[in-house]
Amino acid sequence: MTDKIKVLWEPSEAFKSKTVIVRYMAWLKQHKNLAFDNYEALRVWSVSHIEDFYQSIWEFNNIQSSTPYKQVLDTHKMPGAKWFEGASLNYTQHIFRSNNPDNPAIMSESETRPLTELSWLQLEQQVAKIAAYLRSLGIKKGDRVVAYMPNIPETAVAFLAASSIGAVWSAASPDFGTDSVVDRFQQISPKVLFCVDGYSYDGKHFSRVAEVATIKSEISSIEKVIMLDYMGFADEAKIDALTSWQQAMDNDASEIIFEALDFDHPLWVVYSSGTTGIPKAITHSHGGVLLENYKYKGLMGNIQRGDRFFWYSTTGWVMWNTIFGVLLCGGTAIVYDGSPAFEGIGKLWSLAERTEATVFGGGAAYFISCMKSGIEPAKQYNLSKLQAIGSTGSPLPIEAFEWIYQEVKQDVWLYSASGGTDIVSAFVGSCPLLPVVAGEIQCRQLGVDVHAFNEDGQPVINEVGEMVITKPMPSMPIYFWNDKDNERYLDSYFDMFPGYWQHGDWMKISERGSVEIVGRSDSTLNRGGIRIGTSEVYRGVDHVSEISDSLVVSLELGNGQYYMPLFVQMKDGLSLNDDIKQQIKTSLIENFTRRHVPDEVFQVDEIPFTMTGKKLETPIKKILLGFDLAKAVNRDSMKNPKSIDYFIEFSNKTIAMQQ
Repeated sequence: MTDKIKVLWEPSEAFKSKTVIVRYMAWLKQHKNLAFDNYEALRVWSVSHIEDFYQSIWEFNNIQSSTPYKQVLDTHKMPGAKWFEGASLNYTQHIFRSNNPDNPAIMSESETRPLTELSWLQLEQQVAKIAAYLRSLGIKKGDRVVAYMPNIPETAVAFLAASSIGAVWSAASPDFGTDSVVDRFQQISPKVLFCVDGYSYDGKHFSRVAEVATIKSEISSIEKVIMLDYMGFADEAKIDALTSWQQAMDNDASEIIFEALDFDHPLWVVYSSGTTGIPKAITHSHGGVLLENYKYKGLMGNIQRGDRFFWYSTTGWVMWNTIFGVLLCGGTAIVYDGSPAFEGIGKLWSLAERTEATVFGGGAAYFISCMKSGIEPAKQYNLSKLQAIGSTGSPLPIEAFEWIYQEVKQDVWLYSASGGTDIVSAFVGSCPLLPVVAGEIQCRQLGVDVHAFNEDGQPVINEVGEMVITKPMPSMPIYFWNDKDNERYLDSYFDMFPGYWQHGDWMKISERGSVEIVGRSDSTLNRGGIRIGTSEVYRGVDHVSEISDSLVVSLELGNGQYYMPLFVQMKDGLSLNDDIKQQIKTSLIENFTRRHVPDEVFQVDEIPFTMTGKKLETPIKKILLGFDLAKAVNRDSMKNPKSIDYFIEFSNKTIAMQQ
């Protein structure tokens, strides 16, 4: 966080007056006799009176329960805290309670399908038919239903149908390999598999018929496969217990029957990246996700009736799951399947123009890629309806903040967030009442008692520390599926500070309340005893135009010695040379310190990524330190598994250095 802040945007009084959070604060004053002068005062109350806060979210959004809850929260102990015991509700039922006939429910486009709209009535009719078909198969609450499908409306229909019954949902993107899918789905023993026959990416068509057959054969619990003919490969399918999407839809059902479910009844299972082992099957509840969606999408994201929300994602990334919070708020979900650069890097900006999107979201890597390409969306597209731009996945560098205001839109609320799969939300992120400062996340979120802890377990301000959450949240996992005695759950979050959730990020909180995420704590760089976040190195390297991407690790060699190699992926047709190495060094010294300069720089063909777009910093570090390869990285969790081969060979050098 820089000493000299650069304010890029401030909300006008007119903008503030129309926000959900201002409406909520007025409601608190009227109904609870609580008045707050600013956001920070509201935030402090929300974490010091956490039961009162979440009860107010329940009441403000008029959450419907067929039975009364006994209490808001039984204990602050984590894990194991129980929220709203006794309540009976259904996530999908609340989706359709927000029916907005004046706007589409879903707008969609793919590489092979033109832009289309699905009305709320059409969505409801399709969900009713798929739910009826699932019931005809004997699917009931608690059964697992999974999907090997892309980000298209049919996937949303299948999810909403399953959750209306109380079946537990889980999804994987069709670009996942079979081992990766089996590793995930086998843990939860699904009865039904929804799938597509293939998918398209960057103009290339891929059949998935053989992969579906393999998944069916390796997961013995699957009793029925429902295949959508998406790419014209379905006729090749020779799979037991197979039916088509059209056949599943061929019934007379016209109304959805909603099962009343306990607040903590499982809604879906999402997965950790699984870079070093079998992915953790993170299980969230109907009530927890419902409450968090209303808070995060409504209060913090300012999604209102009639808004049109686009976030580039695949079904393999938790951002897909968060999209449904938009429907809860009466907004329109815009979904896209395919490469973000299909037919040009401006593809998604064109989609935003044609859908009149009010919110445009994506991973930080996408915005950096746009910046480096030289694209000028403000000049090329009509983005007059765009009110907000969101970024997540990794820290958004200062340069990308500035590029958005220079080349996309001057009067736009840009927010960055950090949270993710673990809570289907953010710990730190957006607030429409606060200014946007280059390189900073606006604030800690309401109802999230998050701090930066030093090594002594004490909260610190203006210092880098471990991200720690000291009180429970409703959307924390209810458990990991098949996790005996919560062993993996406890090990994942509560090992460092027992009783407190340690997320694994290094963060810095300013005296103004803004936040900076400086990298994963398990991949932090150590230079002469000084901790450095990997994001700072990446920001420095990003100034070198010849470089497409980079990855840096710090290796402990013993006797107090450290080795910090930097691996760079050059732009097409370019090679690393001494001049470029000097540019890297100069940029890091000028923008940061000499400590940020790597010991050596190496060119690689590709930077290794997980399926969800995260760099494999920790697995690479383990490989280079000589860890057992099987324990260091899981190739099936990777977007580009061949990229790991370079580092395996490179490890011979680093292992020799340790001897």
